[in-house]
Amino acid sequence: MAESTTPRSELWLLGIKPGEGREELLSSYLTIGGYDCKMGQLDIIEAGRPLGIVLDISPYSDDGWGILLKIKTSAATRNIPVLPVYLSEKGKVGGVFPVAGFFTLPVDGQHLHNRLAVYGLMEDLETWDLQSMVVSRSGEDKLSKEIELLGFEVVKGYTGKEALALSSIHPVYMIFCNQMLSDMSAFELLERLRLDPYSSNTPLFVLLKENMKEGEKLAMSREIAHLVRKDQLSCEEFLGCLRRRE
Repeated sequence: MAESTTPRSELWLLGIKPGEGREELLSSYLTIGGYDCKMGQLDIIEAGRPLGIVLDISPYSDDGWGILLKIKTSAATRNIPVLPVYLSEKGKVGGVFPVAGFFTLPVDGQHLHNRLAVYGLMEDLETWDLQSMVVSRSGEDKLSKEIELLGFEVVKGYTGKEALALSSIHPVYMIFCNQMLSDMSAFELLERLRLDPYSSNTPLFVLLKENMKEGEKLAMSREIAHLVRKDQLSCEEFLGCLRRRE
């Protein structure tokens, strides 16, 4: 029998300690969605080249935020898509955060250009005057200049509430947001944007600090806990988020 030439759609599960069984429900969801999935290993990710990574970033994870940083700070692995999820202590899928992607600070201009081109976000620049929003307590002047060099006008918001107000007045083409703001996380901003029909499909890229202390990782996991549903996401709800991400 001839070997199938159909490309494998393999996803890796990371941030979950082996042997605890917390991955079982998540794996069943992905299998129903037509994906091959397996428990991955960070140290062989470059050679394995998974289609994408589903990463547990809950307080029960095995250093989920640290894993995310290692993936996104390496030139060899930073382009692999990562879907952050919140798994309960028993493995229930309590939340999924389908951001457009992650960049570590300081952002490299060429890498920024390449990724936006892959996402198809550079195609309309010659036709339209497009605005991008940078949401950060500091304003991220270096990143803003890189975005302007690409041809976008930059609008700045310094808090999540300001970003929501600005986007409701005049929706922007895409958003870059620090993971932690003074009033909310980037994931909460994403959730609120999705409730507005004018900004529900706006790509949001999360900006990560290159180094995180253990306390910061724990604080970020706790910050998103209030976004988690008391009842687990159904398989259909989870796969809907995954498809929108592709």
